[in-house]
Amino acid sequence: MNTVQEGAHRAGHAPPPRARVVIAKPGLDGHDHGAKVIARPLRDAGYEVIYTGLHQTPEQIAATVIAEDAPVLGLSVLSGAHLTIMRRLIRLLAEEDADDVRILVGGIIPAADIAALEALGVDAVFTPGAGIGGIVETVDRLLSTTHTTDPALEPVC
Repeated sequence: MNTVQEGAHRAGHAPPPRARVVIAKPGLDGHDHGAKVIARPLRDAGYEVIYTGLHQTPEQIAATVIAEDAPVLGLSVLSGAHLTIMRRLIRLLAEEDADDVRILVGGIIPAADIAALEALGVDAVFTPGAGIGGIVETVDRLLSTTHTTDPALEPVC
């Protein structure tokens, strides 16, 4: 931590965010309560959360992840289009050399589709009833296994 950050921390200011997490709501589904419920504990855990809003296309989501240089992307999908959306989104991220972005998907995901999402490259899938603490712990774990020297991804002391 540099001296400006250390001085701000000692002065009672919040430490800098640990990493950026983009939370996206793809497709035509207009229910974003779950995405907002997840965004808050991630923010409280020290992550900088960027919420894209409703009705995002895979292209818009990929562009946001790239523009924000976010190592984690969380999607809330209730429409049943999760496989189609994820195929397109993962391809778009790979085209932008961002295939190292860690991806979490939550929502109404049939158990039979979880293995297919993981085969596509999704790092974790959360279905209704998943604990919020477990989601935050998963983000922590995914970032701790990311091998990087980027200080933005290092835990804040």
